[in-house]
Amino acid sequence: MTKLEFMLNGRAMALEVEPATLLVDLLRGPLALTGTHVGCDTAQCGACTVLLDGQAVKSCSLLALQVAGRAVTTIEGLAAADGSLHPVQEAFIACHGLQCGYCTPGMILAATCLLRENPRPAEAEIVHALEGNLCRCTGYVNIVASVQQAARTINGEAA
Repeated sequence: MTKLEFMLNGRAMALEVEPATLLVDLLRGPLALTGTHVGCDTAQCGACTVLLDGQAVKSCSLLALQVAGRAVTTIEGLAAADGSLHPVQEAFIACHGLQCGYCTPGMILAATCLLRENPRPAEAEIVHALEGNLCRCTGYVNIVASVQQAARTINGEAA
């Protein structure tokens, strides 16, 4: 076992992990943050996407020890401290950017990363930013519309 210290959803964490533990398994197992999903185990589907120091990463392809000293944000940590939803979460609800919801946490976190880096993305930039996240239920139209609405909200524009 190896000691691991990192920030998780704004809180300091210190725990012992096996060196071969994947971040997704740590999150879903001992930390009970099941919003991060396991989809393909090959970093192809994006269901396991989290933010690592603000960047979207696939937690099934990272060892837990790789986040030592860093900040991880899961879908559970995206909402404000008072429980109000993040604008991207609200937009996914308002624009029906989800169906079964399995890909939704990864999509929301990838979109959040995009909007931090590019607050006014063109449609093609949204599509490109979400290429690593697969949805088997929708045609992506409502997902793209959700990101566009979130961008308008974040930028203080009329929805």
